[in-house]
Amino acid sequence: MKPRILAGFFSSLLFVAGASAGTASVETLKNLNVAHQGEANAHNRYVIFAKQAEAEGCTQIAKLFRAAATAEATHDATHQRALRKLGGVVEMPVIADVAPGTTLENLKKVVTGESYERDTMYPSFLKLAESENTPEAARAFRYAGAVEKEHAALFADALAQFGHNPVVDYYVCPVCGETEAGAPTTKKCPTCRKPTEDFVNIP
Repeated sequence: MKPRILAGFFSSLLFVAGASAGTASVETLKNLNVAHQGEANAHNRYVIFAKQAEAEGCTQIAKLFRAAATAEATHDATHQRALRKLGGVVEMPVIADVAPGTTLENLKKVVTGESYERDTMYPSFLKLAESENTPEAARAFRYAGAVEKEHAALFADALAQFGHNPVVDYYVCPVCGETEAGAPTTKKCPTCRKPTEDFVNIP
């Protein structure tokens, strides 16, 4: 495993997926923009929460927030790319002001948010995209939904272990945002099947 530097990670977001087969409905294009807006805000929120965790001395939780922020940036880029390929217009995201609470409070909030995306938002977006045979949109929603499931579990564990969080490094896939605690043990990403040697170690 040769972790890449974070700057190299963001350049890899330019990865281009295969062309879509169907025509997206107005609703799916709207869903992509909703997801784009949500992921842009999640990235910003997690960056701020990471700084709050560092200020409180919760360095392991800060690392988790940074890893999640990196994954959300990947999802955001994927949604924007899908919009452009499907002929949609990428709307400028409105980034909400964030007033962080304590790290314990922030963890409780993100568990709720990630669970909503895992259980409700992405499944409904994916179902419509698949019914329209628009694989570019479906791929974006499938990747994000799978990773939000991981995030919900990682944040729930961090909350349960609060104050006694074990030291672990996080690795993020630059294609789908797959987030793993500890170095990957397989050769291919379980979500997008890209080589895990390209995963990025988040400092």
